[in-house]
Amino acid sequence: MSAPTRRAGGPDDPHLGEAPGSQRVGADPDRGRHGSAPPLPMAYVLPLRWAADTGLAELTDYLRWLGGRVEVIVVDGSAPDVFARHAAAWRGLVRRHLPPDPTLRGLNGKVTGVLTGVRAAGHEHVVIADDDVRYDEAGLRAVHRLLGRVDLVRPQNYFAPLPWHAWWDTGRTLLNRALGADYPGTLAVRRSTFLGMGGYDPDVLFENLELIRTVRAYGGTEAAPAWLYVRRLPPDAAHFRGQRVRQAYDDLAQPARLLTSLAVLPALAAAVAARRPGLLLGAAAGAAAVAELGRRRAGGDAVFPPSTALAAPLWLLERAVCGWLAVGQRFLLGGVRYGDTRLRRAAHSTRALRPR
Repeated sequence: MSAPTRRAGGPDDPHLGEAPGSQRVGADPDRGRHGSAPPLPMAYVLPLRWAADTGLAELTDYLRWLGGRVEVIVVDGSAPDVFARHAAAWRGLVRRHLPPDPTLRGLNGKVTGVLTGVRAAGHEHVVIADDDVRYDEAGLRAVHRLLGRVDLVRPQNYFAPLPWHAWWDTGRTLLNRALGADYPGTLAVRRSTFLGMGGYDPDVLFENLELIRTVRAYGGTEAAPAWLYVRRLPPDAAHFRGQRVRQAYDDLAQPARLLTSLAVLPALAAAVAARRPGLLLGAAAGAAAVAELGRRRAGGDAVFPPSTALAAPLWLLERAVCGWLAVGQRFLLGGVRYGDTRLRRAAHSTRALRPR
C-alpha cells in the first residue's frame, strides 16, 4: 500500500500545540453573532453495544444536538430488541443507524463498529467517539480545522461530573499529560487515510493505540493538542472496578510503562523492609508533583480540579497491583477477558505494523 502525502503539522508542530484561549472549551470563534454556525462537513461515528438502556434519554438528547451540526452515524451492535428501541428513539435525529457489517470478523466489537461507520461516512473528516464522550461545538470545529492539516487528532478528555472513581482515574490522565499525551475515548481521522491503510486490527484490546500506531505506520501525521478538551461522562463505580485489570493489560503494548508499573511493588517492599518511610512519602509527593504539571499544562486547571493531582500516587499503586495481575492473565489464561472471549494482544508495535 502507498503512504499518503504528508501535510504540514504533527505532534511537534508549534501551531498545533498551545492554542489561543478562544479555541478552548466553552468558546467558539466560528459562531456567528446572531445564532449557531452552519453545520460542519464532518461525520461522527458512534459505535455502541448496550445490554440495557439506562442512559438512553441522555444520549438521545446529545444525538439531537449533535445531528444539527454534523453527520451522525450510530453503529449499534446491541441485541435486536435493544436495537429496535434505539431505532425508534433516534429516528430523524441521526443520519444512519445500522448494525455492524456482518462480513467483518474480529474479536473487538468496537473496532468492527468503527470500520463499519467510517466506510459509511459521507465526509472526509470523521470523529470516532465512545458513547460517553460529549463534544461541544467548539471542540467539533477545532477537530475539523486540525484535520485539514493532519491525518489523526487526539483530543484530551476530562470527566464531568467527578465522582470518587473518576477523580481517581484522573490521576492517570494528569501523569499522561505531564509525560506526553493521554489516550482519550475519542479520535478523529481523515477517511481517505483510514481507508487507504485498510482500517486497523479488530483483534486487539487497546484499539485506540492500535489506530494511532497504524496511522503512524502508514506514514500519516498526528496532532495531540493538550488544549482541546472534550468532556466525558464517568462510568458507574461497578463498571470502573471491573475495568481495572483490563486497563492495566493495555500496558503490555507499552513495555516501558509495564516495566515501570511492575517495579513499583518491589520498590515499595524494599522501602518497607528498610524502614525508610521517607522514601515512600517522597515518591508519593513526586508523583503528585508530576501530575500537577500535567494539570496546569495548556490551561488544564480549568477542567481538572486541584485535588486531582493527589490521585496520581493512588492510581500508581493500583496500576502496580493490576499490572502483575494482567501479566498473570496473559501467561496463565492466554489473555484478558473481553465480553465472551479473551484477547491475547493489547496492540501491535508500529514496527510490526509497517510491513502490513
